[in-house]
Amino acid sequence: MINRKFFFDYVRSHLFDGKLNQKQVAGANAILSEWDAKYAKKDDRWLAYMFATTHHETDRTMQPIEEYGKGKGLEYGKPDPVTGQTYYGRGFVQLTWKRNYASMGKKLQVDLLNHPERALDLAVATQVLFQGMMDGSFTGVKLDTYFNPNKDDWINARRIINGLDKANLIATYGKSYYAAISHTI
Repeated sequence: MINRKFFFDYVRSHLFDGKLNQKQVAGANAILSEWDAKYAKKDDRWLAYMFATTHHETDRTMQPIEEYGKGKGLEYGKPDPVTGQTYYGRGFVQLTWKRNYASMGKKLQVDLLNHPERALDLAVATQVLFQGMMDGSFTGVKLDTYFNPNKDDWINARRIINGLDKANLIATYGKSYYAAISHTI
């Protein structure tokens, strides 16, 4: 079990300039609850890196958000001619592209293809985060590629989501989250 008091005290002071609002706490609690319920025996670095990704991809809101600009000027930002939906980034990891919404929706048994806005639901966004990063749904690489008994690669773990975009910054977040998580009850 994660010591939540220590976790929140630590991230508040090290990652959020001394303040957390209720929505940030709720988002973090959703992630912690999912971990505690289903994955607590897995590598804690996985959880730390999921938090780091969420921290970055949600602009520190710790809530599922829509991509800034909603994909304007990008191919995935155009309405699909079949569904009429636009598959710009949403959620904790900024799920993009029609095929990814369809695939993840099928895995989670949620109609994300016809209702991409469901990726903004806290419970759905949490499942997308865990499922996608653990099984490599986003780019073909997964958490255990970079965090396992023989490897500890905070920089290249960014390839799970988005190449090496902001990899050093997110690695720094990940190590801070790991310090917050590693303090057990």
